Amino acid sequence: MNDIARNDDSQQRLDRLAELSQRLLARARALGATQAEVSCSEERGLNVSVRMGEVETVESSNDRGIAVTVYFGQRKGSASTADLHESSLEATVEQACAIARYTEDDEAAGLADAELMAREFPDLDTWHPWRLDADEAVELALACEAAGREADPRVANSDGASFGSGESLSVYANSHGFIGRERETQHSLGLALIAGHGEQMQRDGWYSIGLAREDLETPVAIGRRAAERAVSRLQPRTVATGEYPVLFSAEVARSLLGHLLGAVSGGALYRKASFLLDSVGTRLFPEWLSINERPLLLHGLRSSAFDADGVATRDNPLVVDGVLHRYVLGSYSARKLGLQTTANAGGVHNLQVSANAGSLAEMARGMGRGLLVTELMGQGVNGVTGDYSRGAAGFWIEDGQVAFPVDELTIAGNLRTMFAAIEAVGSEVDPRSHIRTGPILVGRMTVAGGE
Repeated sequence: MNDIARNDDSQQRLDRLAELSQRLLARARALGATQAEVSCSEERGLNVSVRMGEVETVESSNDRGIAVTVYFGQRKGSASTADLHESSLEATVEQACAIARYTEDDEAAGLADAELMAREFPDLDTWHPWRLDADEAVELALACEAAGREADPRVANSDGASFGSGESLSVYANSHGFIGRERETQHSLGLALIAGHGEQMQRDGWYSIGLAREDLETPVAIGRRAAERAVSRLQPRTVATGEYPVLFSAEVARSLLGHLLGAVSGGALYRKASFLLDSVGTRLFPEWLSINERPLLLHGLRSSAFDADGVATRDNPLVVDGVLHRYVLGSYSARKLGLQTTANAGGVHNLQVSANAGSLAEMARGMGRGLLVTELMGQGVNGVTGDYSRGAAGFWIEDGQVAFPVDELTIAGNLRTMFAAIEAVGSEVDPRSHIRTGPILVGRMTVAGGE
């Protein structure tokens, strides 16, 4: 047994949070609540930043939070605290109960159905603490920045490197008798550099993120990648306005899936603020494309045996052969819509998009001529209509090869049309998100340039 495992007190801390949750539930019942739920969390973290070889910040955090929600019939009240003194905990439960007594009935309020609670809690390999001190963290950030600054003489400045390491413990319990425990770690290292001089300066960077230290790219690899990306953007041009194929690199392609999730989420649907109302069973994508949710994926960035309502998760397709298979619902939004929860209270877990193409370079060769987008700016997406218009930068592809960098472009379309126009999804997945997709090629979009 190594020193980290020997000194790991996470299970004892989870035991204390679980015992605390039971005391709070008992107190809520004593005050007349018909149902109640409690969320308890503890977080520890270390974050450092450096710039131009000098330390800028060192932050150590140790936070906790207790949230209590009670139901009196279908009236709901919530209160929270970070104070574990008995008087503060008592006051928090009393405040939640007082709020509930004065709220209106909500026919969708209440815990998720008891028979849906998770009963199995497999180890999903999400706990990998990295016990390093501030000096060691600073050394990692400095090594990353130094590698980037030394990689190319055209790198003129640095926006800094940062390192972060955090641990999170949480317990969710409710009056159905459910108690769910989770422990997670996450570590990151990143760098932003500035290439060029004067009005010709360009900024870009790179970062790595993972549950375990072994998941991170090395400081040298991150630094060199950041330098390569910054230098590659020097002397950008614009292109003539027109309609072209648009290839989204993997790190920006996942934003397209984010817009899909927003449109099929319960909150947008019951508020009728989605361009995908009444779309289950409708073909949105090409027949070869499927999207699957895998909450029980070992070592996944967002793996969990239960959602924020305590409902058991399971592998669950979202899109099958291009057809929208379901919405994304927690118990509240499901009741509002007259449907069944999909165990997505709190969001989705580990989406995986099927691929039908190879690497980014192979996709560019297949595209022949068009725009490769590596950065998106602005928030020009209308969730009600699906209209899409965002600032973009990247590279112009000619004869299947990168011809020159481009910026100050706007790409526009409609998300429903864009989804249907997807011609390829690549196999090079960006591992830094729970939305796992390769590059996405949309056959035709409007590109507005300066010519």
